[in-house]
Amino acid sequence: QVQLVESGGGLVQAGGSLRLSCAASGIIFSSYTMSWYRQAPGKQRELVARIIIGGGTNYADSVKGRFTISRDNAKNTVYLQMNSLKPEDTAVYYCNALRLMDFWGQGTQVTVSS
Repeated sequence: QVQLVESGGGLVQAGGSLRLSCAASGIIFSSYTMSWYRQAPGKQRELVARIIIGGGTNYADSVKGRFTISRDNAKNTVYLQMNSLKPEDTAVYYCNALRLMDFWGQGTQVTVSS
């Protein structure tokens, strides 16, 4: 049974930082592309950041220079370090694991107050 469990969300003031974690089980974590998506109220889910098997990364333009995705294959965990947070970063953040199939976590709420 595949499980992706996100943690680390919360309420933070603009300019602050949060680190999200996603712990995976039931998959060979090191062979999956891992991503963070987010969905704000009334908006479509969008890709925030992705890290591939070899460690290469890509980011949405809106978060470049502020967010950093990383992975620890020994801990089966992917992280999203979010700095200089803005109110427009407010959303539910979801972890995604992709290989031949993709799997989703339940999401964690991030709220940035102005």
